[in-house]
Amino acid sequence: MKDFFYAIQDFFVDVLFAPYDALRALELKNWFAANTFSWIFILIGMGFFVYWMLQLKSFNDNGEEDKSVSAHSYL
Repeated sequence: MKDFFYAIQDFFVDVLFAPYDALRALELKNWFAANTFSWIFILIGMGFFVYWMLQLKSFNDNGEEDKSVSAHSYL
């Protein structure tokens, strides 16, 4: 049974966290390259946020949003 948990540990440490180890090693070699990856992820997140806000605005403009006080049971 102990080997099963060691196998899970090895899978996560050696396989799933390998990209994070590579990024950590890259940060020691080239700080700007490592931060470029961070900025790419930030820009992707901001793009999804803008898309989500535009979708909410389109639903709001179409009048599909229920804004009554009793729209949710916890209100």
